[in-house]
This record gives sequence, structure tokens and C-alpha cells, in this order.
Amino acid sequence: MNAPLNISMPVEASQAPKAYKLLIDGKHVDARDGRSIERASPGHGFVVSRYAQASAADVEAAVQAAHKAFEIGPWPRMKASERAAVLLKAADLIETRLAEIARLDVLESGKPIAQARGEIGGAVDIWRYAASLARTLHGESYANLGDDMLGVVLREPIGVVSIITPWNFPFLIVSQKLPFALAAGCTAVVKPSEMTSASTFVIGEILLEAGLPAGVVNILAGFGADVGAPMVSHPLVEMVSFTGSTRVGKTTMAAASDSLKKVSMELGGKNGQIVFPDADLEAAADAAVFGGFFNAGECCNAGSRLIVHEAIADDFLNAVKALSRKVRVGDPLDDRTKVGAMISADHMEKVAGYVTAAETDGGSVFAGGARLASNAGQYLDPTIIRNVTEDMAIAREEVFGPVLSVLTFETIEKALRIANNTPYGLSAGVWSASIDTCMSVARGVRSGTVWVNTFMEGYPELPFGGYKQSGLGRELGKRAVEDYTEEKTIQFHRGQRTGRWVG
Repeated sequence: MNAPLNISMPVEASQAPKAYKLLIDGKHVDARDGRSIERASPGHGFVVSRYAQASAADVEAAVQAAHKAFEIGPWPRMKASERAAVLLKAADLIETRLAEIARLDVLESGKPIAQARGEIGGAVDIWRYAASLARTLHGESYANLGDDMLGVVLREPIGVVSIITPWNFPFLIVSQKLPFALAAGCTAVVKPSEMTSASTFVIGEILLEAGLPAGVVNILAGFGADVGAPMVSHPLVEMVSFTGSTRVGKTTMAAASDSLKKVSMELGGKNGQIVFPDADLEAAADAAVFGGFFNAGECCNAGSRLIVHEAIADDFLNAVKALSRKVRVGDPLDDRTKVGAMISADHMEKVAGYVTAAETDGGSVFAGGARLASNAGQYLDPTIIRNVTEDMAIAREEVFGPVLSVLTFETIEKALRIANNTPYGLSAGVWSASIDTCMSVARGVRSGTVWVNTFMEGYPELPFGGYKQSGLGRELGKRAVEDYTEEKTIQFHRGQRTGRWVG
């Protein structure tokens, strides 16, 4: 029996919650109907933030501001070097406020503080990378169409972009979208999750300080029905960039279809790590624990399925179990913590329900599986489920919690069948000393990213996105700014036009 967790109350618990206003047209304003949202820290239990709660009227004002800033404002007409300078200044300011932003994300999401600092540091790198791409965005010319014709292809900013982000990586995910849209010359309306909005409002403060013109970025806190839906359907919005669940992604795509908006979506995942007998098993075991339990498993890229060769399954899983027992679960503000609090009590119940259903279906809890008693917040013991079959819900559906399902294989063909036997295709991992094995798996898995002898590493230079129901399009990479543009073809004719159609 685990001893109850003793969670220390931070200084914020004795202070008034931080209050945030909407950012519309360069001004911090109250919601038009005066409503607000309170957010309690999932790791500590006290109210940590209060946001003005936007309504459809606020969405209208924000979209109109973004549209005006795009149509007549300076941002789309600036030199790329000028836009890049603003993004670089923003990156510097984010770095200056890194500790503050990380703490906000911890208090609102329950993630460990050391992890949050790493995420904000990674976001700084992304903003700088986006700034570099602003200056490399270019079109094409075609002088091979005959002596009398020159073709030019321009890339122009697409217009107003609605950006909708989830609660699990509040600052990092908006940083995978917003700076690239800005680098292209777009304007934006941003809706963070109603549970983790604070750090996104800080981005708004930073961008204004960095010199971003009024109206270019507008930030609204609120719920999907009141804010997200009108942001998607608004006729002045030209593109929607959404990260969240596949279920909500489908409704977002349907809502955008009325006006045939461009839609980019990064959705759910049910990602497998495939381990062969010739792998570095010590490294693979550590990666299995990391992949399953990082961010309390509340991660679209989580390696939530461990697909192990039968010849090593027992010994390997004993090693994974031993490592999982060393994972420190507890106070998110403790630098030693590896797994923090679950985002909400309702979500913890949902995750625990998957564990119960797996046992009913014939699976067995090999490690963990229990809610952890604590004086504050909600915590779940990292869990490993054995005897999982491909048809079980826990093998096919995104659990989004610290739960690792184990399946076994005898041949590479079966390993690939298991890996591909889900509606998702976001990422996968393969562990083997054989380059032939690694290449066969990497080519055979239907996913947007395959890690070979490593797991869940990311770089701004590499595109990220999924196959199947894991999304549409890609984020990051050298073409990330192009995603927020339209192509325009211009044909120049030189000299007298011949070959008249009439006469």
C-alpha cells in the first residue's frame, strides 16, 4: 500500500487568483457579458487563475480586429526581416520570463516543474526557428514557358487564422502554431483550453511588448460551444489550426466545411514501441517507462502500447516494472517529481475506467493501477497492463493517462499488424540493433513519426503530424510557414500577343 502523498501548498495558495482579461485589438478587456472562469490547480486544489470568459460577441470583436489588421494593417506588408525581428524579440522575452511561465503551466495543468521548464525552453527555440523561416519564405519563377512568357508563383499569407489549443501542453503547442502563422504575415484569434489559459495570455503580453501591431493576435478564454465553434465557422476566418481529441477534431472539420476553410489538425494517438530481442534492452526499458508515463500519459505522442517480442517479454517487463516503481509521483512543484497530477478528477475517473475495463476483458494489472491518496489534488499510480489483446479498448483507444498496455509478437509481420491495428497513426518507436529490422518497421508503420532506438524527441526542423485519424497536415519543419500561405500564379506576356482566338 502506497503511503499518502503529502503535497505542500505553494505561496500562491494564500494569494488571490491571478486575473486575466481578453486580448482584443491590442487591448486587455473584460468579457462583454461580464462572466469569468476559475481554474483550480489539479495538483494542489486551490483556485489559481481567473479569466474573463468570452462569448460569441467577443469572438466577433476579435475576428473583426484580426481581419482589419490583415486587410489594412502593417503586419502582412512588413518586410520579412521586420516580422522576424518581432518574433526574435518575443523569443527573448519568453526566455526572460521562462520560470514564471513554467510555474503557471504547472499550477494549471499539474505537470512537473522540471518538465515545464524544458517545454518553455523548447518553445523559445521554436519561436527563433519560425523567425528564421520568415526570411526564407519565397515563391518561384518559370522562364521556360517560351520567349514571350514568364510565370511567377507568389506565396501570400492566407489571412485570419483561428488557433485552438489543448490543455496538456499549454505553452508548447501554441508555440508550434502561432509564430509560423505570424512569420507568414497572418493575423490570428487564439483560444487556449479553458483549463490552462494563463500562459497563452502571457504570450499576448509578450507580443505587444515585442512590437506586434494591435489586432494581429487576439486571445480569448472560453468554452468550445461559446468560443471555439464561432471561431471555426466565422466567414472571415480563412484557416483553422486545431490540436485536441479526434472526436472534437471531427466536429471542427465539419464546422469548417461550410465555408471550405483550410484546416490543419493534430489529433489523438495510440502509439506503439516495438522491442526486438537484439535491442539495447536497458535503454528500451527506460524509454518504455518514459513513453508511457511522461506528462502523466496525457500526451498524444505517448508510447501507450508496448509491443514486445515473446522471447524477451517476461524479463523485459520485469525490468520495466522495476523502473516504473522508481518513478516519483507527487507534488508538481517538486523538482524531483516525474509524474504530477491528473488534469481533473473527471479525467482521472475516465482513465481509471479504462484500467477496470481492461481487467474485465481479461487483462491483468502488472504494476500500479491505483489512485494515490493525497492531502490535495488527484494522482494516479503509473500502471502496466499485461495479457492485452488487439481487440481490447485499451489496445485501440487513446487512454490519455499513465497506463501502458503490453502486447507480444513472434514475427516482424505480426509486430507491424499490431502497430497498425488502431484508427490512429501519429507516432511509433522501434528498438533493434539491426538496421534491416529498423528500416522494415519504419517503412511499414503507418505513422507520421517513427523513432529508431529513441523515443519522443523533437526538433523544430522536423515536421510533426499523423496518418489516419491522428490529423491533417504537418506542423514544424521547413515548410511550416508555407502552411499558412496561399499560392498565387501570375503570368507575364512580353511583346505582341499572337494566336488570336477570334480573327
